[in-house]
Amino acid sequence: MEAMLKNVTSTVELLAVAAQSGAVEQWDKQTLSRAFDWARYCEHVFSKFHNVPTVRRIMETQLQLTNQGLQAALPGYTEISFSDLSRCQHLLLVGLLNNPELPSKIMEILFDITSNGNSKNCEYPDVTGLCSRIIQYKSARQVLSPLADLSAVGADAAVQGVMLMERLGALLSQGSEVCQIEHFLDSVLLGCEEAAQHFCLVIAAALLTPKNSTASHDFLLDWLQKKDSMLQHMYSALPTRLLKDVAKEHLKFRDAYCDVLKKWASEMEYSINDRVWVQPSSTTTVSFQKLTEHFLSLFEACPSLKEDVEKELSALKTSDGDFDVRGLSVWGDLLTALKKKQPGKCFALILFSFNPDFSQS
Repeated sequence: MEAMLKNVTSTVELLAVAAQSGAVEQWDKQTLSRAFDWARYCEHVFSKFHNVPTVRRIMETQLQLTNQGLQAALPGYTEISFSDLSRCQHLLLVGLLNNPELPSKIMEILFDITSNGNSKNCEYPDVTGLCSRIIQYKSARQVLSPLADLSAVGADAAVQGVMLMERLGALLSQGSEVCQIEHFLDSVLLGCEEAAQHFCLVIAAALLTPKNSTASHDFLLDWLQKKDSMLQHMYSALPTRLLKDVAKEHLKFRDAYCDVLKKWASEMEYSINDRVWVQPSSTTTVSFQKLTEHFLSLFEACPSLKEDVEKELSALKTSDGDFDVRGLSVWGDLLTALKKKQPGKCFALILFSFNPDFSQS
């Protein structure tokens, strides 16, 4: 663990150097290649430990200390979070390209097109022509963009989501047995075990396809509700704005979303040392703050749900003793956090109640 923390710290410092230091003037092919090797190492660390709460908390604490040191040394430094480790190569590349001190010899390596898109025979295949390959991918994305709204899920997931809906629609129109269609979805899930995050994006993209796929949407949602671990992973892994979009479109998804959030809350225990609610025995890595954000996002997607959920949370708080002391009831603390997150709205309502013309001013 100590060695891993040291390596991650060194890589975060490397990202800062790549983005803001004149030291990159001395970089050569070997230095560049090693930098991307360390970036991939951090991505591997994230992939291996992002669902291990104890390790994740230790890593987050170390990153906080590293960020503080770098902020003091480099004005304008942007913090690196644990989630950012999943895209270290991207951060490294962007940092280098934005650094005015980056030497032309490094730019030539990154934009090398002599291999015609095939870098296998290059001395440093992982970095040679990297920017040129990205340009090719972005060009392909522009070609594919009419197929779906790519702003939320990305081009590849959007296209795969459309294809998944087309296949489901075909199976349903052929009158296939339910077990056969479920077997198809199970096979897709099994094939994506090593890329669960991407599979979640594909499912979200599928559920956001046009409403003429209602039967396919319903079947997919019914199947998903039978995959409890997959459903929980989806809610914890996807951005809240994307979950909100899907919740707006599908009642089943919204209700399951709300149930999972309450389940996560019920599993939390109060850490006296850290003075925060945590999930010590769960594989879910959703923090109390993130849980609050999820609820607020759900309320934005479905305003009619807000009052019912708050009533339910109040009842649960009462069953815990109805204390207003922090740390005694997760439901009480959750209610307090939700109310604190909407001060602007409450203030506007107060003003309106005293001045009927406020909304026209």
